[in-house]
Amino acid sequence: MRKKRTKASCALALVLTLGGTLTGCGGGEGGGSGGKVTLRFTWWGNPDRAARTDQAVKLFEKRHPNIDISTSFAGFDTYKAKLATQAAGGDAPDVMQLDYRQINQYATSGILLDLGKHRELRTKDIDKGLLATGVVDDKQYALPVARGAEAIPYDAALWRKAGVPEPTIDWTWADWTDAMRKLKASKKDIGGRVGSTDPGQSEDVFEIWLRGRGKALYTEGGGLGFTADDLTRFWEFTTKLRKEGVVAPAEQTTQMDGTVENTPLGRLKAVSDFNWDAPSSGYDPIVGKGLKLAPLPAGDDGKPALYYKPSMFFGASAKSQHPKQAAQFIDFLLNDPAAGAILGATRGIPANDSIRDKVLPKLEGFDQVVSAYQKQFEGKLKDPPAAPPKGDASLQSTFTRDYDQVSYERLSPREAAENYITEAKAELKQ
Repeated sequence: MRKKRTKASCALALVLTLGGTLTGCGGGEGGGSGGKVTLRFTWWGNPDRAARTDQAVKLFEKRHPNIDISTSFAGFDTYKAKLATQAAGGDAPDVMQLDYRQINQYATSGILLDLGKHRELRTKDIDKGLLATGVVDDKQYALPVARGAEAIPYDAALWRKAGVPEPTIDWTWADWTDAMRKLKASKKDIGGRVGSTDPGQSEDVFEIWLRGRGKALYTEGGGLGFTADDLTRFWEFTTKLRKEGVVAPAEQTTQMDGTVENTPLGRLKAVSDFNWDAPSSGYDPIVGKGLKLAPLPAGDDGKPALYYKPSMFFGASAKSQHPKQAAQFIDFLLNDPAAGAILGATRGIPANDSIRDKVLPKLEGFDQVVSAYQKQFEGKLKDPPAAPPKGDASLQSTFTRDYDQVSYERLSPREAAENYITEAKAELKQ
């Protein structure tokens, strides 16, 4: 994790706070030492996202000299765990980056501020379908930053060297499996790597696998949309590939922590991975010019099982001492053209229609790859499902933990699947 140094005025205020003189850094609306307000802003991401976010923060501070932004970021797994701890302790940051699967839980737990009450936040240019995904009980608790889609980042140079046909928009899981086996057979050409990260540890991948079979993670009422048989079938499929040595072994997947650097592809132990399109930019300095994005396999009918998902949201703490300034900062990140130009597609293709129209023609480097990847799906993807029910955020960890038991052969796919279903029903209170 990296932290930006808090400015001297805030540091002085903190000293005085410890001495019992002040109630918080910066005090109330614009109060505190020198009228300064300090907002804590946290997000997950890679170094590229961090560098661009810092640039945007500096521009905001320049325009708003009465507001300081104290920032921190981490890999997704570390970030998710820390934010959960902060939220449970009543110490959520003023502004926070949120995942689709955190919205319902945090909104219904009283952690998030109702942003719809703040006129400082403009939403007229934000894609209405995406905007609706941040609404819980008719209140706008979070605003979508961008749209993203799951992808398979892969080293196309090694793929071609192994003589394996590159992925297409309509390839199936059978095609993907065939490609992985061909890559394994060409290990000398690909430097002894395996074809892919093991998909069995990812609930995100499982969701796409389910959608390709006409099912879903959750029903409209918030219950499980699949059975133990479905999960057993998926884990039997991935287990067979792992035992064949086609995908990464348990020793590699259990090192994953939400950062690209600690994935098998990031460690140059695999030729491909599963990730979201924008965060895959983190592989660029590792893989090099050969990095491309392929869609996850299509469903049994040959149609894409993917969907445009709000890649992430911005929300504010219901306990923030500076809700107005928090709203101003979120508005800047989402709606300001200069901020849009700085941030580019590092969080995905912008959800703000006007910003997207200005940003897309100017994208460079891997941002162009992300844009082209999404463009091929225009008009072909179904609407995103409703935000997952409260409890899903913890079930993501449960999913990975249970599969770890399978990959180390401590439980069979059937045993682990039944364990997961039991825990999931308890978590969802079914």
